[in-house]
Amino acid sequence: MIEFESLEKGQVIGSHTVQVNRADLVRYAGASGDFNPIHWNERFAKEVELPSVIAHGMFTMGSVIDLVSQWVGNPGAIIDYQTRFTKPVVVEDPEGTTISVEGKVGALDSEARTARIDLAVSAHDSKVLLKCQAVVQL
Repeated sequence: MIEFESLEKGQVIGSHTVQVNRADLVRYAGASGDFNPIHWNERFAKEVELPSVIAHGMFTMGSVIDLVSQWVGNPGAIIDYQTRFTKPVVVEDPEGTTISVEGKVGALDSEARTARIDLAVSAHDSKVLLKCQAVVQL
């Protein structure tokens, strides 16, 4: 369990990578009901001027928050989560793509006993999410 008093602004909570391949996208499409062909059909994705198949935004967002969930030890402690999508996560075939995530304490509210965790998220050396922030109740 994370102790609120042990946290400092700027403190790194950890980092991890998420490996994603096209089979992951097909499974996510089945689970979410989002069968947009830009997520599984390379020909179609290129026809609409994407570089290739791209990951679902919600797949990316859901994969990224796992860092905070593991750090805090209780997914229910995450009381807010938001981001801005800036660039698509292109998923090459067959090798897939690596999404890199690093989390830092961005702000602390001692009265509410919350910590805002700022997440830096990149793929292919580009930031794919901006203002990616989770608020954790401690």
